Amino acid sequence: MFHPDLIRHPDSCPTLVLNADYTPLSYYPLSLWPWQTAVKAVFLDRVDIVAHYEREVRSATVSLKLPSVIALKQFVKPSQFPAFTRFNLFLRDRFACQYCGHGRDLTFDHVVPRAQGGRTTWENVVTACAPCNLRKGGRTPRQAGMPLHIEPIRPTNWHLQEHGRSFPPNYLHETWHDWLYWDVELEA
Repeated sequence: MFHPDLIRHPDSCPTLVLNADYTPLSYYPLSLWPWQTAVKAVFLDRVDIVAHYEREVRSATVSLKLPSVIALKQFVKPSQFPAFTRFNLFLRDRFACQYCGHGRDLTFDHVVPRAQGGRTTWENVVTACAPCNLRKGGRTPRQAGMPLHIEPIRPTNWHLQEHGRSFPPNYLHETWHDWLYWDVELEA
């Protein structure tokens, strides 16, 4: 009987990348490399293979099982604060409107509108659904009678990584489970 990995196309064999301390470089988005990048890093001796797929790739002289989990040999220090992007804003706010709590039709809203001198900063922008954003209009939450669920703050990368752990991807290879602690109850 064939192992399921053996019939997989190499392009469907991404590699989970761990830092030198064996923690994921990123939870959300999950730190994955395509198989070609992982194999190149193996040959350049920049990573250690932690686990592998049963799927092999071959050249004229070498046969190699595709790595499913690798660890960097040199520690990469994550930056303390993330970039201010729409995705990071949504992640900070857990993909939910900060006025009504719904997670559909998301956009962002300036707490103090730009027309009233508000700036585009972590502390003045929140995730909002389109209906709430329209209802609030060019007013502050107090003026509109729409209190915020949580006051906006400048998150750290640690905050975003913790929030990202709440949103596991659709696919997790069995060899990744020991490294990703998504809602896993640890044994005593």
